[in-house]
This record gives sequence, structure tokens and C-alpha cells, in this order.
Amino acid sequence: MNQKIKICRVSTVAYYVTNHIKPIAEHLRDKGMEVVLMCSYGPEIHQINLGSGLSYEEIEIARQIDPKKDIITLFKLIKAFKKHQFDIVHSTTPKGGLLSCIAAFLTGVPVRLHTWTGQPWVTLKGPKKLVTMCADILIGLLCTRCYADSPSQRDFLIRQKIVRSKKIKVIHKGSLSGVDIEKFRPQILNSADKDIKKKKIGLSKKSKVISFIGRINKDKGIIELISAFKRTLELGYDIELLLIGPLDQDSDGYGFVKLEEYIKDCSKIHYVGYQKHPEDYLAVSDMFCLPSYREGFGTTVIEAAAMGIPSVGTKINGLVDAIVDGETGILVELKSVEGLISAFKRLLDNPQYLEKMGKQARLRCVQNFDRKIINDLLMKEYLNILNMDQDKFFS
Repeated sequence: MNQKIKICRVSTVAYYVTNHIKPIAEHLRDKGMEVVLMCSYGPEIHQINLGSGLSYEEIEIARQIDPKKDIITLFKLIKAFKKHQFDIVHSTTPKGGLLSCIAAFLTGVPVRLHTWTGQPWVTLKGPKKLVTMCADILIGLLCTRCYADSPSQRDFLIRQKIVRSKKIKVIHKGSLSGVDIEKFRPQILNSADKDIKKKKIGLSKKSKVISFIGRINKDKGIIELISAFKRTLELGYDIELLLIGPLDQDSDGYGFVKLEEYIKDCSKIHYVGYQKHPEDYLAVSDMFCLPSYREGFGTTVIEAAAMGIPSVGTKINGLVDAIVDGETGILVELKSVEGLISAFKRLLDNPQYLEKMGKQARLRCVQNFDRKIINDLLMKEYLNILNMDQDKFFS
């Protein structure tokens, strides 16, 4: 093995790398390891502090199935893996995972890891579902070890016979990279700064704000969220909806949503796009909502929790681990507009209950999802797999 541990983290898109892989990559770099990030290019990649010990190589990875592009990507990955001679290749996201696992297997990378963060095939039907399920099965076969970012997702993958139980585990209590509990904390903005931020966004000072963070995509439940919000608004509640995240630009994809068609008739809905500092937007929010169809865990839920904000989410794998129903938030049935309305009313009608849930959410997040803990545990996992002396890195 090389004197300096060489690790490659592969994902499909830069947005994902910047928001989820960046923390552990920088942590590993700071501990003396050499880390290379590989994904499709996106301007977000420049948010990462690249340099000695942490580099980026552009590998175009199509999100949708495209045999010609996928073969080209596979050969590029094979070439890159041969060049670097990595000790570990660790992938996330479906397409990035499949292609990098094949390339790592073919080039003899000794440690091949993959973390599942949700299964697209859950919401698919027909041949596309079969193909994507088979892709996950192949990932499980080619990897030396696999992870899920929540206990419920791990159990689901085992039940579906995607991977054997002895080959998959969850790091700590779940989540992909934990939460920076210093960055995401209550009162990061004082009252005056909140008013300024609200004015800049176009929010009323007194309105209760429901926020959403994530890719604007059908599978995130965005259509149900907007519908439930509008109907709750019609009941006379003084509320506004804040949507944060990039538009899914893949108009041929199964989850594409023409957002403007759903919000153009409602001045109480504010779309602000992708934001580098979502914590500033959560700071002016009163509750968070993620009515997703599928999740691996629900990182944005625990980011909101760290800010002392309770969440409304769906009863699906992942979110049942991120939200404790009735304690840190409310869980509703999948695709249930009525359920969302009921949850909104329950929290809006009981401000003390809303505040209590927020405090409990913050406490649970600090105890279970502190990023520093998650980063150290994943690094120890790497060292254990490589049979390396941990004292060298944790002294």
C-alpha cells in the first residue's frame, strides 16, 4: 500500500459533491490522506477548497441511461483509476456508483465502497425499474463493502435482496455526512437581521414561513407541497412558502417539474434557487417540509433540526429515521395533500408545540448527527478496512 492513503470519491453531479462529500473529503485531507473527487462539472465545485491533498478531476457522468455516454465514462474512469492506483474508491449516487464500481473492479482497486442514499427505482415501473434495480444489485456484488445512510434504507435493501445483510452497514445513527452544528444553529441571525433577510426575499415580517430545501423535482413531493400550501393559505393562515434548491433541468427525466406553472398565480410562494448558505434562509423559517417520495435519509431535515426547526415529512425509508414523529416533527402518508394540510394546521395552531418540537429536534441532532462524529467514524472505518494503525491519525 502507498505510504499516503489515496482515496477517490465518485458521484454523478457537482451539486451533490459540494453539499454532501465536501466535508468528509476536506476532513480526510486535513488528516494527511490524498483525496480525489470525480464527478460531472458544475460551478459548485469551486466552493471546495482544492489544493494539496484534495483535487478534482472532471468525469462527465450522464444522470439518465445513455449507453454511448456511459461506455465513454467507464473507459475514462478505468484510465483514471489505473493512473492513480487508489487504495479506496468510494461512490455515491446511482450512475456514479455503477460505473465507478465496474471500473474499480476491473482495475483491481482493493477496497471498493458504495453508499446508497435512496433508490430511484422505488418510484419507477417497467423496464427502467428492472434495469436500475439490477444496477444496484451489481453494485452490491462488485463492492467489497456497502453502506446505507439510514437504518430503514439498509433494512429495505436487504429485504429487496439487493445486497446481503453481512455486506451492508450504517455509520453511527445514519446520515451521509452529518450536520455542521456550528453553522446550522438557532439564532445565527438576530431579530433585525432576520427582518432584513425577509425583506430581501420578499417575505412578510409576521408571516409564518414553511421552507423546503432540495432539488426541484417531482420525487421530492414538490407538487403536493405547493398544493397543500395553497389550500392551507385559503383557510386564512398567514403563511409563506420558501423553496430553496436547483431546478431539475433534465426535461426528459421522470421527475421534471415546470415550477413556474405551479407558482405563478401565488405571490406567497418564493423560489430563490440554489443557495450556498441555506442556513440563512432556514433562519427566517418556522417549519420545514420534505414530502419526498424517496430518500436515503433526509439531510436537509436534520439541518433544519440543528436550527431548532421541526419538520413535516412523509412516512418513507430514511425520513422515518430523520424525523421522530410527534417529537421532532410530523410524519404523513406518502403523496397525501390532506396529511400535509393537517400537519401544517397542527403546528400553526399550536405555537408552543411548534417551539417544543424545534428544541427537541435540535437536541437530537446534536446528540446523533454532529458532523465531527460522523467524519471521524467514517475515517476509522476506512482505516479498519485497510488494517491501518488509527493512533497515527487520531493521536
